[in-house]
Amino acid sequence: MSRNLHYRTLWISDLHLGSKGCQAELLLEFIKHVKAEKLYLVGDIIDCWRLKNKWYWPQEHNDVVQKVLRMARKGTQVIFVPGNHDSIIRNYTGMSFGEVDIKYEDIHETVDGKRLLVLHGDIFDNIMRFSPWLAHIGDHLYEFLLKLNRPINWFREKFGKGYWSLSAHLKQKVKNAVSYISQFEEIAADHAKKKNADGIVCGHIHHAEIREFHGIQYYNDGDWVESCTALAEDFAGNISILDWYQLRKELELE
Repeated sequence: MSRNLHYRTLWISDLHLGSKGCQAELLLEFIKHVKAEKLYLVGDIIDCWRLKNKWYWPQEHNDVVQKVLRMARKGTQVIFVPGNHDSIIRNYTGMSFGEVDIKYEDIHETVDGKRLLVLHGDIFDNIMRFSPWLAHIGDHLYEFLLKLNRPINWFREKFGKGYWSLSAHLKQKVKNAVSYISQFEEIAADHAKKKNADGIVCGHIHHAEIREFHGIQYYNDGDWVESCTALAEDFAGNISILDWYQLRKELELE
């Protein structure tokens, strides 16, 4: 199936390179087929938390890094906005490495002149701000759920079923998790308003979404651990969620 996958801007986050949950092979497919003039890496690209505890860096993770650096060399503007899992890179804000610009946050202007604040989003997370130890416990629980995903989806694939995420399902079913996501989105939109921006693009909560709060556009690009999603701005200024699981079916890559 033919489809134009050339965009003005792409936003991806929460790759978690260095963790076993990273869907590096699917990400490599995505980078191969989707092109952009500008690429934002919106935090948690490298999972320094995982690497600090145990080194895990397969060839596919190295290939992702090389592909992104090659995009930068060939003319794609690449901006890296670190998150909480790769917060050590915030020490290099304002510098460039391999033609990749490191910024704490950025303002992106769309074709139609809208100003979008781009940052990872961990500053809106009260658990990260006030109880970082609890965030680490939650991170280990999340990794356990991802491990359960693997045998579940192995059986689903055998019976011709698509990918299904246990942790995402639980987040949607548990009232407190749904409330947390909603509060996160509202706080993020309010922060953008205070910054005199028309909208905000972030990641962090692994939940791709496009919503509007009191005239402020909220965009979340999701993750590459479960949902394998990104945000894309076309050359008319329209922003949409790219679901790679769905797109690869349309492209007949399965």
